[in-house]
Amino acid sequence: MEIVHVYTRLRGEFGRQCLFSDRPAELLVDVPPDPRLAQDFIQKNPRDQALQACRDMSEHQVNTERFESDSCGINHVEGGWPKDINPQEMEQTIRYRKKVEKDESYVNSLLTLGSVMEHCIRQNNAVDIYQEYFEDEDEVEESPEPPSAKTINVFRDPNEVKRTVSCLSWHPDGGKLAAAYSCLQFQRSSRDMSLDSYIWDIENPNRPELTLKPASPLVCLEYNPKDSHTLVGGAYNGQIAYWDTRRGSQPVETSSVEQSHRDPVYKIIWLQSKTGTDVFSASTDGQVLWWDVRRLSEPTERLVLDLSREGNLDRALGAVSLEFESTMPTKFLVGTEQGVVVSCNRKAKTPAEKIVCSYDGHHGPVYALQRNPFFPKNFLTVGDWTARIWSEDIRDSAIMWTKYQTSYLMDACWSPVRPSVFFTVKMDGVLDVWDILFKQNDPTLSLKVCDEALYSLRLQDNGRLVACGSQQGGATLLEISSGLSTLQKNDKSLLAAMFERETKREKVLEARQREIRLKERSRSEQSREGEPGREDADHGPDQLIAKAQEDFYVVTEMERRRRDANQEKDVCEEKEVREEETSGTGPSQ
Repeated sequence: MEIVHVYTRLRGEFGRQCLFSDRPAELLVDVPPDPRLAQDFIQKNPRDQALQACRDMSEHQVNTERFESDSCGINHVEGGWPKDINPQEMEQTIRYRKKVEKDESYVNSLLTLGSVMEHCIRQNNAVDIYQEYFEDEDEVEESPEPPSAKTINVFRDPNEVKRTVSCLSWHPDGGKLAAAYSCLQFQRSSRDMSLDSYIWDIENPNRPELTLKPASPLVCLEYNPKDSHTLVGGAYNGQIAYWDTRRGSQPVETSSVEQSHRDPVYKIIWLQSKTGTDVFSASTDGQVLWWDVRRLSEPTERLVLDLSREGNLDRALGAVSLEFESTMPTKFLVGTEQGVVVSCNRKAKTPAEKIVCSYDGHHGPVYALQRNPFFPKNFLTVGDWTARIWSEDIRDSAIMWTKYQTSYLMDACWSPVRPSVFFTVKMDGVLDVWDILFKQNDPTLSLKVCDEALYSLRLQDNGRLVACGSQQGGATLLEISSGLSTLQKNDKSLLAAMFERETKREKVLEARQREIRLKERSRSEQSREGEPGREDADHGPDQLIAKAQEDFYVVTEMERRRRDANQEKDVCEEKEVREEETSGTGPSQ
């Protein structure tokens, strides 16, 4: 039986009855415009409004809820045994298998499934899905992809008291990221602050894969490029620590406090050696020390960064960055707190000859220093508000530089894939990607990574992933677009021509300045020879003051006379005009 429910309602509750008929239009209500009502509204142009039946939603990374995944193992065992068969007994299982194999249904099932599987195997063997049909043809030029970057993961400091990510280092295989955590502000560390640093798996941001437990917070940390299980770190108290991840969280070897640096170790680098155990470190105490990680009781070699080449530690420049290129095994560069880059030669015979030259170009500490991986003679520095590109042949000035930024630059590095691309991070939390072949005045891509200062930066060897470390302990992993991480055809040749052109320009300017200085020196010597006794008179400060006062009075007197002469001339001209007007021969007639 069909059940029907009828809703009843009075006719009077339906409102006015609708009468449809053809008739001319009638004016029912005329409402004239009121200009005073327009003051209560805001004009909006255009007045189009899209309406939907559902709520408007915006897709953004802050809208997604955080999902914590947990890695756990699963034991796969052979199942389907009858209750009377013990899977642990080998004889029972063999006997049961033989019994099943003799069953006709088992043989029929295998034959049916075998034909289906054979068809799929033959099809896969017949068609090569990875075959490239147009290998010999020129690649079709695709439309250039706009430069972009997207966030992959964020690795946060798991401790309550957050610390700065002072250094980042990629695993040689690229799947892990080592981060050094420390408080870089002087005497701001609290007792509750952890000393640990971590190694993260880039696929699992929830918890670190391994915890490193040094005796003092690590300021720098570096993977061994030859042995992926070993790391070396520089601590805040100046010590050097060496880890083997196969042996756990504790350091295998630690340098003694007496033989270590006196200040925090801001940079440590592995050297290219036969044993693969040599490193060297730099600190703000003005020393560069060489170590063998197998025996950290004392350094194997020392260098004091004293530009007077006397080895005085009191006058040494504090080192905050370090650069070593394996293709130049005897050379290395040191960036100092005073804005000077010191070029050194390790194989020099005497300590005085180890400091070759210096490059002065920044108003503050040189926080980042790296040679171009394709053109090692050109290196990149970051200090104060600019990034500068130098040539080893030019010492007085950089060959290229960015304009002054609004925030302090803290770190920078070259792209390992594209020779013309480099990255910088700033105190306002912005990552800038520069392509100097595209434009030099502004970055190609600026990305706001976080709302706090960025202190460290490191690129993966494939140039596609970049990690940025922030002040509050967050390490953000970003993926760069293919246009900025793929080598272009003419990149090397164009950049080589640009570096050569800018180097020649700086050499011409340097020669011109040297010529001007020589001319001024010779001119001053000739003037002194032409006026005997002038040189002796110029030595006293009283004579110099008297001469300046005399010259000042002479200039002011000449200026006063010139003004009086001009005023007298104007008076005479005005008098002549008046006489002409009174005589009737003026211009008005």
